[in-house]
Amino acid sequence: MNDLSPILLSIKLSLVTTFFLFLFGIPFAWWLSVTKKRIKPAIEAIVALPIVLPPTVLGFYILLAIGSKGPFGKIYETLFDSQLAFSFTGLVVGSFFYSFPFAVQPIQSAFESVDKKLIEASWTLGKSKLETFRRIILPLSKKGLITGGVLSFAHTMGEFGVVLMVGGNIPGVTKVASIAIYDEVQALNYTGANIYSLILLLISFSVLLMVYVFNRQTVRSL
Repeated sequence: MNDLSPILLSIKLSLVTTFFLFLFGIPFAWWLSVTKKRIKPAIEAIVALPIVLPPTVLGFYILLAIGSKGPFGKIYETLFDSQLAFSFTGLVVGSFFYSFPFAVQPIQSAFESVDKKLIEASWTLGKSKLETFRRIILPLSKKGLITGGVLSFAHTMGEFGVVLMVGGNIPGVTKVASIAIYDEVQALNYTGANIYSLILLLISFSVLLMVYVFNRQTVRSL
């Protein structure tokens, strides 16, 4: 029987990464949806870069930044007396940047689709911007929020190039499911690779099915 620790590590990585993508991605997506600054197209292009950029390229530059000689790597080692690269925390950093557009873009689109008249009406009734955001904008953007979260989770589950560059292949620490599949293929153990692949396939299908079922129910309730 295959060692399930790579699968469990992938799930843990996806959950932690999705949490931080929501934490930072929601306010950033809201800012993108309302800003009128001329630099907005350039920022949106930077956000979308991981979609078209080869994962190894992105992983290489992240490794330079968080490695022992990189600026962020040096700061992390000074504060925590451990290296950031080739650690689970390093995987989270790499996964965050790699999956960032998959969280931000659907959430931004949902925010932009909210009727501006409802927002202005809330302000007219004396509600603060924060309360309006919490009670009007977020509920009306629920579809985009769930889509962004599920896409981020599924995308992180299947990543390979970035995690290999940033985390390497350390069993129990950075060896996620995609790397385990690669190892099994390299060892000509196609049965083991097939087991890992089927588990990832079922997980990815399940989370995507949840999105489609939810979106269909949302449309029916309108």
